[in-house]
Amino acid sequence: MQNFTFCNPVKIVFGKGTIANLNELIDPKAKILLTYGGGSIKKNGVYRQVRAALKKRKVVEFGGIEPNPTYETCMKAVRLGRKEKINFLLAVGGGSVLDGSKFIAAAISYKGKDPWEIVKSYGQVVKSAISMGTVLTLPATGSEMNAFGVISRLSTTEKLAFGSPHTYPKFSILDPQTTYSLDKKQLRNGIVDTFVHVAEQYATVDLNTALQDKYAEAVFKTLVEIAPAVMSGKKDYDARANFMWCATQALCGLLSCGVKGDWSTHGIGHEITAFFGLAHAETLAIVLPAMWKYEIKNKGAKLAKLAENVYGVKKGSTKQKAAAAIEHTVKFFHSVGMPTSLKAYGITLKDAEKVVNRFADRGSILGENKDIDPKAVRKILRLGL
Repeated sequence: MQNFTFCNPVKIVFGKGTIANLNELIDPKAKILLTYGGGSIKKNGVYRQVRAALKKRKVVEFGGIEPNPTYETCMKAVRLGRKEKINFLLAVGGGSVLDGSKFIAAAISYKGKDPWEIVKSYGQVVKSAISMGTVLTLPATGSEMNAFGVISRLSTTEKLAFGSPHTYPKFSILDPQTTYSLDKKQLRNGIVDTFVHVAEQYATVDLNTALQDKYAEAVFKTLVEIAPAVMSGKKDYDARANFMWCATQALCGLLSCGVKGDWSTHGIGHEITAFFGLAHAETLAIVLPAMWKYEIKNKGAKLAKLAENVYGVKKGSTKQKAAAAIEHTVKFFHSVGMPTSLKAYGITLKDAEKVVNRFADRGSILGENKDIDPKAVRKILRLGL
């Protein structure tokens, strides 16, 4: 097990009716910037609950943060926040709203010339950020309990991650009832996103992290077990509660303690989104099985454990079990309605060469073993056709 430091300051308020606690969670003197997405919170009752809880507070609204939040849109919120002298930001929505709001919180107080430096430096230039809280409505990214965000820039077709200790939310409200209005595509994306977050911390080098491995396997198994109930569309509180908590736990930092993370699937997936506009989870479902096939020798031991402990595969060699883990994972993705190939979205290998060239231009090397160079990316994308 590697050395690690773990600190997660986010206060989680979980359960039915917890949006009503907002007024108690935010400083009475705060001037609040309320951020949200395309307006679904006004249709499902979440907006009404938020405004009722904050009825006596100073609130400025900014809506329209899109899936794969863009720098261009977020900068509009930054200018509004600075003009209105905002000192607290409340993000209400899914991971895109939360990610965008973390950038907004950091950029409002940023003293540099170009706030894009926040993203280009992966958050290293962030020295402060205005305080923020969240109300989660779409379980997927785990952004409600971590310091990370991912921002796209339309003008340069880039999608990059950043993070800073200053961009942890002060609190996050998780009411599973807010997920009842989600459609099946949103639910499937959330399930796959959560699964791959765990996978990027689990299917790597085996460093004898027994507790972390079992914790990861518990999240995997829970997702597989509850997926049919979640995807049924029924207002099953217990299924949605377990789903929501799985998504939060997948990327709150505990699973990464002492392990060597991969994140190459995410790195390649981000570029597919940047060039072709696919949802984040859609790219992950394409790249993960292909990545595992390409890296099966290096990842074989952990993939075999996945097959044994999650999918119940007890017979066969390590290589056979590793192959079975990939096969079962693809079947699981398909069971929730998620495609796992580039061709499902009309993307050819020639099209995907843009992704390869992007990594070549940057000189990027990915993976826990630093062995995924641009040539390897091309081979992985070919496996993902």
